[in-house]
Amino acid sequence: MTIVRLSRTDARRIAVRAQLLAAPRRTGLLDVVRALGSVQVDLTSAVAPSPELVCWSRLGSAYPLGGLEDLFEAREVVELRGRILPAEDIRLYRAELAGWGRRPRVEWQEFSAEWVQANDLCRRDILDRLAEEAPLPAAAFEDTCEVAWRSSGWTNNQNVVRLIDFMESRGEVAVAARGERGERWWDLAERIYPETDVVPEDDALRQRSQRALGALGIMRPKVYDLAGILRKDVEPPGVPAVIDGVRGTWCVDLAQLDRPFRGRTALLSPLDQLVFDRKRTAEIFQFDYPLEMYKPKPKRRWGYWALPILHGDRLVGKLDTTADRSRGRLVVHAIHEDVEFSASLRSAVDREIRALATFLGLREER
Repeated sequence: MTIVRLSRTDARRIAVRAQLLAAPRRTGLLDVVRALGSVQVDLTSAVAPSPELVCWSRLGSAYPLGGLEDLFEAREVVELRGRILPAEDIRLYRAELAGWGRRPRVEWQEFSAEWVQANDLCRRDILDRLAEEAPLPAAAFEDTCEVAWRSSGWTNNQNVVRLIDFMESRGEVAVAARGERGERWWDLAERIYPETDVVPEDDALRQRSQRALGALGIMRPKVYDLAGILRKDVEPPGVPAVIDGVRGTWCVDLAQLDRPFRGRTALLSPLDQLVFDRKRTAEIFQFDYPLEMYKPKPKRRWGYWALPILHGDRLVGKLDTTADRSRGRLVVHAIHEDVEFSASLRSAVDREIRALATFLGLREER
């Protein structure tokens, strides 16, 4: 098979265009979710929750704050394993959900399936309560687990929470809503997911890997599906490619090759798919961007929730900003320039900051 040779500029433009961050902007929210494949849920709201920023970065003023939640309430999108995806795409997960724990692919899944089986009475209690009283949060259920969950420390003894997570992975329960603090409220999956056909698991995995490539444009052959799960048992999609100055072989989406590119300026969520893979970001975009929210304040260079700044096909800086909702302000602490900003670039960034403040219903303050 012929190997495609790309410059870094080619690779960047493929990635930006695939992520709907080139000009012109899209206009339909559901179309954006479908093209991205999925949107990661994260409740950090120093500026706005990540899914809101992801959608706003693509749609701009065409996206109303909370629009994604409206889609969820209309059941046009669903949540699965912490990602929002088009409701119809649940067909690509049904076979895997039905087989979870019965055909374990990795050792931890076998251990987890045995733990769920050991606590089958509690699992049945949860299903019975949901059948009668849903939706309910995990806190509403009594912990009747006979075997405690043991982990490396983060989830020790969170028996009900872990059990419901595994029940979601078994296709038994699904997120029906999010509470005021972002907590998940659960219902029986059959009442949340739409009726669809069931795509055989191997075919579904291939389709999911191809969609992941379509959303990323270019990626390493270690295939991730739309839920972000590494799949070593799936053939890499697309065609092989090499990038000048970057080691190794990549996969590139043929549909993205030799297409015109028109860039724009955008402020991104720190968890935006364009920058989520920090190694890929460093190699293709030559952009240094560690997430610093878990670092002590004195050790931060860019800020707690600094937004990457995209200009054309380059990541050119970070915006350190915070939404002070109690005072109605979007406070700009700093604009970190990775390259020297020209007057036109500075003006474009300022316009995006003003647009972000308008989106959030806040006034900009520096």
